[in-house]
Amino acid sequence: MKPSEEGMPSIPRSADGEPVFAAPWQAAVFAMTLALHEKGAFTWGEWAEALGREIAASGPESGADAYYRAWLAALEAITRKKRVLDPSEIAERRDAWDRAARATPHGEPIVLGRERQT
Repeated sequence: MKPSEEGMPSIPRSADGEPVFAAPWQAAVFAMTLALHEKGAFTWGEWAEALGREIAASGPESGADAYYRAWLAALEAITRKKRVLDPSEIAERRDAWDRAARATPHGEPIVLGRERQT
């Protein structure tokens, strides 16, 4: 079931109506949100409410980057609220990403587990 965009802040779009992402992380957080919604982790109404709260809390910032930072904050908040993952799992995954990012040479994609590779 595709979510309705009714009542949801406008997603930055190109002239042909496709979502616009200025950075890969923006597309990733967008895709994760849709996947979690499709798996029933939260309703679209719950999502719109969480995103609206984060946009309101972000203040006068505007533009795609500010919008997707609010999107990420909303995704983090709703997954915590709905207990999609145990808090220790979240901390472990955050630490794994941090280790992988530190082990990744500049300009290369971050790969989880890279820090264990030699």
